[in-house]
Amino acid sequence: MALTPVDIHNKEFSRKMRGYDEDEVNSFLDQIIKEFEIILREKKELEDKLAGTNERLGHFSTIEDTLHKSIVVAQEAAEEVKGNAQKEAKLIIREAEKNADRIVNESLSKARKIALEIEELKKQSKVFRTRFKMLIEAQLDLIDNDDWDKLMEYDVDTTELKGLEEAESEY
Repeated sequence: MALTPVDIHNKEFSRKMRGYDEDEVNSFLDQIIKEFEIILREKKELEDKLAGTNERLGHFSTIEDTLHKSIVVAQEAAEEVKGNAQKEAKLIIREAEKNADRIVNESLSKARKIALEIEELKKQSKVFRTRFKMLIEAQLDLIDNDDWDKLMEYDVDTTELKGLEEAESEY
């Protein structure tokens, strides 16, 4: 059982001969009582302070646990976001590769078609050139023909034509 200031105050000592001075003992006990009360008060204050500190420690421990859980959740969410981003990036790359292949194939097809059209145009140009050359040569042959010279040698009597003109105008 703990000793209290009241226990010290109420303590009665038995008397004997040649005992201690009663006033001195009582004065000393009063001093012990005061100091004991101070110590008990300090003890109570320290216990209250300790309880408050323990309460705050519990609060901080709870916050620490919550933060730890939050960090774990955030890390998991970050990993999930990272994984999803990687999956999406792979899908985008695959789609881009498909589109690139399609574009290349379409371009190759168009290039082949244009090459065939160019060859066809070359053939048509060659045929046209040959025909045009033949036409010009035929025209030159016509111009070089002796019929032109005969035409120039042919004389027409214009006096007869003038007389016919006058006769027609009188009617």
